[in-house]
Amino acid sequence: MADGRETGPDDPVARFLAMLAAERGAAANTLAAYRRDLEAARAVLGDLAGADEAAVGRLATAWSDLAASSLARRCSAVRQFYGFLVDEGLRDGDPSAALPRPRTRRPLPRVLSRDDVERMLLCAEEEACAADAPREAIRLLTLLELLYGSGLRASELVSLPIAAVPRDAPFLHVTGKGGQQRMVPVSTRARAALTRWLAVRGVGKAAAKGPRFLFPSSGAAGHLTRVRLFQLLRALAVRAGIDPAQVSPHVLRHAFATHLLEGGADLRVLQTLLGHADIATTQIYTHVDSARLVELVNARHPLGRAGR
Repeated sequence: MADGRETGPDDPVARFLAMLAAERGAAANTLAAYRRDLEAARAVLGDLAGADEAAVGRLATAWSDLAASSLARRCSAVRQFYGFLVDEGLRDGDPSAALPRPRTRRPLPRVLSRDDVERMLLCAEEEACAADAPREAIRLLTLLELLYGSGLRASELVSLPIAAVPRDAPFLHVTGKGGQQRMVPVSTRARAALTRWLAVRGVGKAAAKGPRFLFPSSGAAGHLTRVRLFQLLRALAVRAGIDPAQVSPHVLRHAFATHLLEGGADLRVLQTLLGHADIATTQIYTHVDSARLVELVNARHPLGRAGR
């Protein structure tokens, strides 16, 4: 096309995304995010692949109203794109030096207290254990137990295949970001909830449409969606007397990680359980346990004991 906005397989953006998928195992959501950021740059520059440093510098002005985190994300995508073009010999120089480098402070994760989680669990248990408990109540309790008890991502949880639940072993076989597989332990409570859910799971049209999923749905995907999971948890928070704005699947994953650290879990073990490729991602959880860490140093370090 005359403005450089190609869309076929030879489009540099398409080739870059194909590389991310093949070599880095990027997930579909990740690829979609890169595509949006690069298309936003192409909307400003036209010929994104052929832009020089002066042209690339215009992105700073065009994106001046973005939040620092959004600007940093877009600039990172563009930098990686130009790095790919240079590595592949598709252009001689890298013009990304003209991009701004906004300073961003990684937000600390929101975390529910143990009391709040216990209130949600108690509410879900009461609803699921009622004499006339509907199938959906048993499902919700199982979802909650797995989110908080195993630290699964929302996307991992809703798309779990029934084959991921072994009959005798207390583990789930989870496929995470980039197709990476890991074993996730299941607590005794979660196993009990799973057993109850499996007994009623095969009832209704949803199970018939999505027989291979642990949480089938009559929707197009064949399994419960992340949006629906989010809605169910917020509705439960209201019934448990908790501000629903503080609750989400990701917040429960954060609670899993934070409460494990508070209990003395090793950071490397937590990295494995969460499926983080880089331990730097896991280290963000250490902020919530800073008081315990200081107490640990004072109690165990020779210099800390010497000052007593």
